[in-house]
Amino acid sequence: MFSLQTIFGKGDKFYGLLEASASAARESTRALAELLATPAPQRSLEKFKLARQREKDLAAQISQELVNTFVTALEREDIESLSNVLYKIPKVIEKFAERYTLASQRLGDVDFVPRAKMLEQSCEVLEEMVCQLRKGMNIETSKALNDRMQAIESEADRLMLELYRDTYQNETDPMRYMILKDLFEMLEKAIDRCRDAGNVVHHIILKNS
Repeated sequence: MFSLQTIFGKGDKFYGLLEASASAARESTRALAELLATPAPQRSLEKFKLARQREKDLAAQISQELVNTFVTALEREDIESLSNVLYKIPKVIEKFAERYTLASQRLGDVDFVPRAKMLEQSCEVLEEMVCQLRKGMNIETSKALNDRMQAIESEADRLMLELYRDTYQNETDPMRYMILKDLFEMLEKAIDRCRDAGNVVHHIILKNS
C-alpha cells in the first residue's frame, strides 16, 4: 500500500536540495580562504565559478520540483525563500573574489583573512541549521544555532568597522580607498546573506514546530 507521501511525491527531496545548496555556499567560503592564502600569480577563480554554477543549478532544480510536486515537505513559499537567499551567497563571494584578484596589487597589507574565516563560520552554522529541517524542527536547537549566527555576524561587523576606521584615518590614495570600500562592503554583504538565510530557516522551524 502506497502512502500519501509516496503518491504525491512529497518525500524528502527538498530537504536534500536545500542541504546541497547550503553546502555549495560553504564551498564558496572555503574557496575564498584558499584564494586569500594563495600567491597572486597562482590564484584561480575556477572553484568560485563551479560553486556558483552548482548553486544556480540547484535553484533551478528546486523551482522545477516546486512546479512538478503536488505536495511539498515544507510550504512552497518557504522553500522558495530559502533557496533564493542561499543562491545569493556564492554570488556575492564570487564577486568579491573577482575584484580582489583584479585589485590585489593595490591592496598592500590589508588582511581579509579574519573576516573570511568568520564568513566560513557563518556558512558552517547555516549548513547545520538547514540540516535541522530534516531532523525534526527542534526550536531549542534552531535558536541556539541562530544565536551563534547572530553572534558571528555581530563580531564580523565589529571587525569590519576596524577596517573602515583604519581606512578612513590612514588612506590617502582615493582609488585605493574606493577599492577597499567596495571589497569591505561585499564581504559584509556575504556575511549578512548568511544571517538572512539563518533567519529564514529559524522562521520555518518556528512555523512547523
